Amino acid sequence: MTTSCEQRTASGETHDATAARLEQENAQLRHAIDSHATVDQAVGVLIAIHRLSPATGFEVLREVSQHTTIKLHTIAESLIAWALGQPLPQPVGQELNAAVQRRTHQAQTPDQPE
Repeated sequence: MTTSCEQRTASGETHDATAARLEQENAQLRHAIDSHATVDQAVGVLIAIHRLSPATGFEVLREVSQHTTIKLHTIAESLIAWALGQPLPQPVGQELNAAVQRRTHQAQTPDQPE
């Protein structure tokens, strides 16, 4: 029976290469967790300010990201900074207002087709 380490060595991957690959994967996972937490905090801001559901808050963030071609986690960071007193970048602010209005209008007229 061979161990996983022996199998990797047999397949040509050295211990150094394995360690480097695992460090890279670990860094990517840490970044994903941090980004997810940032997005969750931004959704919380939308819930508190606009009284949106968590799902609707996420959809608003996603919509703003798509319409501005700015990454979702960057939109979330801007929204958190705004909640802490910094100005909201103009394209983000405009799209955020539009997305919230669209979602609010949809909630008020759920039987109307778009």
